[in-house]
Amino acid sequence: MQSIEAFWKRSCVLAAMAVVLVLSPPAFAEEIVVVGNTRGDAEMIRSYFSGTSPEDVEQGLQALRNSGRFSNVSATREHGRLVIHVSESNLINRVVFEGNSKVKTDTLTSEVRTRAHGSFNKAVIDQDIARLLEIYKRSGRAGAKITYRTIELPNGRIDVVFNVEEGEKTGVKEIKFVGNNVYSTGRLVELMETTEMNFLSFLKTSDVYDPDRIASDLELVRRFYLKNGYADFHVVSSDAVFDPAQGGYIVNIVVEEGPEYRVSSVDIESHLPDIDPQSLRGDLRIEAGDVYNGDAVEKTVEALTREIAKKGYAFSQARPRGERNPAAQTVAIRFVIDEGPRVYIERINIRGNTRTRDYVIRREFEIGEGDAYNRVLIDRAERRLNGLGFFKKVRVTNEPGSSSDRVVINVDVEDQATGNFGVSGGYSTVQGFMGEVSVSESNFMGRGQAARASVEVGQRARGVSFSFTEPYFLDQRLSAGFDLFAKASNAYYYSYYNTTSVGGTLRLGVPITDEISISPRYSIYNTHISIPNDSSRPYNDCQNPIWGYTPGFGYIYAPTPSDVSLYYNCQSNGEASLAIKETVGSRLTSMIGYSLSYNTLDNIRNPKNGVHAQLSQDVAGLGGVSRYVRTTADIRYFHELPFIDDVVGIARVQGGNMFGLGDYKFRVVDNFNLGPTLVRGFAPGGLGPRDISNWTSTYGNSLGGTNYVGASLEVQFPIWGLPKDIGLRGALFADAGTLWGYDGRTNFSQVLTGSYNPTCTYPYTAASNYGQGTCIIVSGDQAQIRSSVGASALWQSPLGPIRFDYAVVLSKAYGDVTQRFRFSGGANF
Repeated sequence: MQSIEAFWKRSCVLAAMAVVLVLSPPAFAEEIVVVGNTRGDAEMIRSYFSGTSPEDVEQGLQALRNSGRFSNVSATREHGRLVIHVSESNLINRVVFEGNSKVKTDTLTSEVRTRAHGSFNKAVIDQDIARLLEIYKRSGRAGAKITYRTIELPNGRIDVVFNVEEGEKTGVKEIKFVGNNVYSTGRLVELMETTEMNFLSFLKTSDVYDPDRIASDLELVRRFYLKNGYADFHVVSSDAVFDPAQGGYIVNIVVEEGPEYRVSSVDIESHLPDIDPQSLRGDLRIEAGDVYNGDAVEKTVEALTREIAKKGYAFSQARPRGERNPAAQTVAIRFVIDEGPRVYIERINIRGNTRTRDYVIRREFEIGEGDAYNRVLIDRAERRLNGLGFFKKVRVTNEPGSSSDRVVINVDVEDQATGNFGVSGGYSTVQGFMGEVSVSESNFMGRGQAARASVEVGQRARGVSFSFTEPYFLDQRLSAGFDLFAKASNAYYYSYYNTTSVGGTLRLGVPITDEISISPRYSIYNTHISIPNDSSRPYNDCQNPIWGYTPGFGYIYAPTPSDVSLYYNCQSNGEASLAIKETVGSRLTSMIGYSLSYNTLDNIRNPKNGVHAQLSQDVAGLGGVSRYVRTTADIRYFHELPFIDDVVGIARVQGGNMFGLGDYKFRVVDNFNLGPTLVRGFAPGGLGPRDISNWTSTYGNSLGGTNYVGASLEVQFPIWGLPKDIGLRGALFADAGTLWGYDGRTNFSQVLTGSYNPTCTYPYTAASNYGQGTCIIVSGDQAQIRSSVGASALWQSPLGPIRFDYAVVLSKAYGDVTQRFRFSGGANF
């Protein structure tokens, strides 16, 4: 019995102890004390600790360390209390950068996490230095060195100073391709945005090594090969090695080209009811017999997908299948149309845009939230966004939605600068020295709109202009805009009159297909013509003699009428034609028109293959004085010549016609007045109908015509031995063309005297009366071909495009004015 009683007693004691242990708090400190703080509130520090268990204490200490406000934190237990020891970080008074000149301080400041009025944290400083070194690496200064120091100030404050040694520029010294046999390394390098360093490196940044840009360049190379028939092409490897001896990177790219394929057949296979494959053949962009073209296949997929969607199959997609025959080097293409999974777009997230508005990005998607998911249209939107030029990078990804039939589209972008302030200057044989100041913005206020204002001042011309374009008019893929201008040009040896024009244009841009667009417009402008008449430009002294200057008039000892001869009269010092004098004054022109364009160029700025054709027509007569119809056409064909690397052949055909409405008589300023833009080797206004009444005149009095045709052949080639990215090329050309059809007055007696006199008088018969006569003599008004051959130097310089032409005229008409040298150029700073 005693043993049983003892057992129960021990059991009760143990149970009571267990209850006490469960109900009692842990045997740790119950009070938290903070020591070492001078600026931080103790209660705030205690809030980091949810309890006093070892796990809670460790979590609280780590949270304090991560806050960056303390240089050191620890905990001890003293007399039943938890004591938190803190050493507060110094407060940063300011952050200073020293030694930087190639990268602006504002750029560096925006990248660091160390900020004024924040707490000093060495770990953050180390991260900032790593980030700054990456910025310098991407800007071509891989050898940059960055350290920091602190300057002690009163009250626990410090200045943080980043010391920057930028070092020399470390760009791309050489780009090597291995495995390329069809296209030379030079041709492939030309496709890339990345360039090699040369003596112009101080002006450019494209030679900076950037892994992202190299990846983008390799995609351009891949698309180039696929477009030209090499369906098996792929990049085997690429790497960049920094060579200290050369002071730059050597980029090595290994490719495998494979054979060139031709298309053996093109078929459409539909797995959808009510879809006849034959009805879709009009959407094909590639045919049997063509060289395989990856771009054409891609455009076909887009066209088929859109057409199928219009027929009610929103989830369907066209997928290309290619069956290669390596032996025959052919590929059979079959576009397979399937229903596809029924997945809807739950949400489109736009992320990273700090300036561009969301709707500018969303409108590039042909589908929206709630629509059927279509990968082809998503890819098309991504290409459009990249083509806007508003972003450094665009990345579109998917993630699962709230259910299995929902998908979320994430669009990550990074805005880039889209504004430009330009100061340009140059010289041309037509306008002399000229300069322009312009301000442009292609993403105005983040709305995707384009605006440009400019002021031009030159030796012979000056003006101001403003233009604005809305690329999505009425929420449709239509561009709309307007242009306002005021321009003035002075008389000189190719033009005996001053012109001032003030007006504007309203315009629309309507895309029909990827290659075809139409642009309706309405223009209204006022043109004022005046003829200067002073001792430096005495172009109207036959009607208004200049005292003491006009031959035979106003001298103290005036010559007798017999002394005023064919070679010594008011026209000896230059005189504007009667046809020009008829136009003196102001006239309003109001016209409506359009331009129809077809463009398949592979590169707008530097085309090598493709066609650009444009037909324009304007009808003047919707008010105003002018009443005529003007039609012009211009077709240019570019083709890279085979067997010779980087040699491009260019063929051009152009023509125009004008005819008056009713009894309208054309003025000189209405007509086509052409020269080197039609046939190089002729002066501005130097070919076509001319007034040769003034036998002593050499240049002036071009009358222009109502018809012209012209053709040109040109071969452009690199200057061998020079780096290609210098942009210097040569050209050989041959031009032929003619301008005819003067439709203005020849008898001006009605204008001069108020009554018509069919009997003409001419300057040489009226010389004794110091007059011009009443009629003009028109020369060169036949469809006589003018021709020339010549050579050119073209330079796409960092300061702007420059072109120099030297032409030798092979055939011309009587009275034509030639000009062997022609130079034009400009600069942007």
